[in-house]
Amino acid sequence: MSISVSPMTLRMATLLSATAMLLAVPTAAFSAPAAQTAEKWCGNVHIVFFPGGPAGGVFANNVYNGAKQAQADLGPNVDYVFSDWDPQKMIQQFREAVATKPDGIAVMGHPGDEAFDPLIDDAESQGIIVTSQNTTLPKAEAQYAAKGFGYVGQDLYGAGHALGAEAVKRFGLKSGDRAMVWGLLSQPTRGLRTKGVQDALTEAGLTVDYIEIDAATNKDPAAGTPTFTGYVSSHPDVKLVVTDHGGLTATAETYLRAAGKQPGEIHLAGFDLSPATVTAIKGGWTELVIDQQPWLQGYLPILQICLTKVYGFSGLHIDTGGGFVDKSNIDFVAPLAEKEIR
Repeated sequence: MSISVSPMTLRMATLLSATAMLLAVPTAAFSAPAAQTAEKWCGNVHIVFFPGGPAGGVFANNVYNGAKQAQADLGPNVDYVFSDWDPQKMIQQFREAVATKPDGIAVMGHPGDEAFDPLIDDAESQGIIVTSQNTTLPKAEAQYAAKGFGYVGQDLYGAGHALGAEAVKRFGLKSGDRAMVWGLLSQPTRGLRTKGVQDALTEAGLTVDYIEIDAATNKDPAAGTPTFTGYVSSHPDVKLVVTDHGGLTATAETYLRAAGKQPGEIHLAGFDLSPATVTAIKGGWTELVIDQQPWLQGYLPILQICLTKVYGFSGLHIDTGGGFVDKSNIDFVAPLAEKEIR
């Protein structure tokens, strides 16, 4: 007697047979790759990390928190070196870091290629992985990208230009209005963000006054209060101030109060969130901030060095973004800013 079997039944029988064979194979044959099972896959790697500013300072602490989270997640041994945002100190500290012969160093690029590159060449010749955060080192990155030199941070000029253009639009400024930019043009690459702000305001026809952030204010923003009040008293027609420094942006309320101004009398825009900046935005003292997500500038360079050291990955160039924060969306990010994550 012949039995007729439908194609559907044959397919089902084949599937069940294959499933039975699969289930019969010992589970050891399907062990996960080491990268998925090891708790701390970067545990044997030694890294020196530069958070940038003073320990506990605005912005630098967000970077530090991101790096500490990466250390906890991935397991490397990390030494942290704080530099007070001083490029010369960064250079000396880098020399000292190389002497300890770590597996990798994550640097702030503030000194620029001309000052930094000979030291990076020396470190790379010793097999030390170098990568950068916050401020680009374009020549070093181009030369050593295949060896893990990446970048985590903003497109500096683009972010500055975007903030300047948005401020003009947002505050209804017009040709001939006066603005002050308080920035860091003297630093070769870091100054590109300041230049971006200046260019956007100039293109809109504004009269732009520039003040360089001095070393004392760079380290301790409150030290800049006399500079701010002096400028405002001598330029009573100023309508916009842009602070190109997270610490100065966080001190906006102090500056404006010291100058005898009420919220909104002078429009203030700047970079980076902090608990003080959140308070200033809610109070109307600071009206526009561009967020470069410094926590990522801590986490991702640690990950970069681990990926290169353990798996040989090349450098990753990551733009941490330029989203705007103001009164309309501050409530969403405020809890994260309070924890120094945003």
